[in-house]
Amino acid sequence: MRREFNMTTGKIWPVLLTFTLPLLLENLLQLLYYTTDSIIVGQYVGMSALAAISATTHICGMLVRFFNGTAAGAGVVISRSFGAGDRERLRESVSTTIMLTLIACVILTFTGVFSSRWLLEHISTPPDVLRDADIYLKIYFGGISGLLFYNIGGAILRAMGDTQRPLIFLIICSVMNIILDLIFVNIFHWGIAGAAIATITAQALSAILVMLAVAKSTGAFKSLRINFTLAREILRIGLPFGIQMAVVAFSNVFVQGYINVFGTACIAGWGVYIRLDQYMMLPIQSMGQAVTVFTGQNLGAGKNERAVSGTWTALFMMLGISSFIALMLCVFAPSLSSLFSPESGVIEYGTLFIRMCTPVAVITCFNQILSGYLRGDGDSRMPMIITLCTHVFFRQIYLFVIKRVIPDNVYVIGFGYPAGWILCAFIMTIYYFIHQRRR
Repeated sequence: MRREFNMTTGKIWPVLLTFTLPLLLENLLQLLYYTTDSIIVGQYVGMSALAAISATTHICGMLVRFFNGTAAGAGVVISRSFGAGDRERLRESVSTTIMLTLIACVILTFTGVFSSRWLLEHISTPPDVLRDADIYLKIYFGGISGLLFYNIGGAILRAMGDTQRPLIFLIICSVMNIILDLIFVNIFHWGIAGAAIATITAQALSAILVMLAVAKSTGAFKSLRINFTLAREILRIGLPFGIQMAVVAFSNVFVQGYINVFGTACIAGWGVYIRLDQYMMLPIQSMGQAVTVFTGQNLGAGKNERAVSGTWTALFMMLGISSFIALMLCVFAPSLSSLFSPESGVIEYGTLFIRMCTPVAVITCFNQILSGYLRGDGDSRMPMIITLCTHVFFRQIYLFVIKRVIPDNVYVIGFGYPAGWILCAFIMTIYYFIHQRRR
């Protein structure tokens, strides 16, 4: 049975939702990996262990997001080949992508394992958190190949419109991760190391399953090699987005450093906010990924107006959905924070950050959807520049200045995220219209 999904025909909003919903569930289940780690460690090990996982969040994301952003270039090339009906180019694109992933696995494993403690020390991680955070990071990066191969395999299948099989595989592995977390942490008492081992074991299984599906659908494994012409095209489109995501995550590491000076309870509360806020961000990001594939397929088929219409349909849908999610998170913020830890300080800080930042996060719909269109059209350089300027340079300048103007105030430090989102949405929207006029 053919699972590929052609997005060049049919009414736009059902096509987008049909593609996005399995992708959203997949992303939510992947996020459940890390949420489960945080909840089980916070409840059964303690606040310091929860703070240790929180301290590693942006470091884990920094290198992984670079890879995932670069993989978006592969998704564009593959989706265009699929939209044009060029099966030979499709097979060669997949083969090249898999070989590039293998190289990335080697680089990221060694980089992550050997730099973990240095990074933690340079973001002012408190001594009572440092040891556990270092253990978690070393194990996580030691098994990162499973995550990378699952993500690239899922990206390959999604570029052909297949969001069902990556979702099924992730459901299986998410259940496995929860079971292993409970066994390793609550029964074997392996602490934070048990949570990390459970995560990389589940990720390894998901990678095996998705790669078997890719092999069956494309036949790329019959002659794995790098087509350097396609590799240059993949990197031309993907590297700017990868650099954008990595630098933004690297900037977030320094934001974490500003938060760390407020103590263990604040670190843990910030981690709770980051975990819960992602449940709002993921629908927006998932629709942005859908818009990239939708745009790539339709432009590949010569349907320019349909690509533009799909972008605005996606934007208005997500403004409504994300507003509802933000409202629910704000209303139930104390109860949701208490799931991670019974400590009153953690609940207080978690609630504070959720109610301060989440309502403003609705505006990131403009950032994700419009940049998704631009990447699908092969323009990933300007979205990268806009995002770096607003999420990195502006945010770091804001934090540097505000720390000196209003010292020791966690409210103004936490608002560094929303300030960057607002500026990015304004500039991204202006550039989108400039791009359309040029086109």
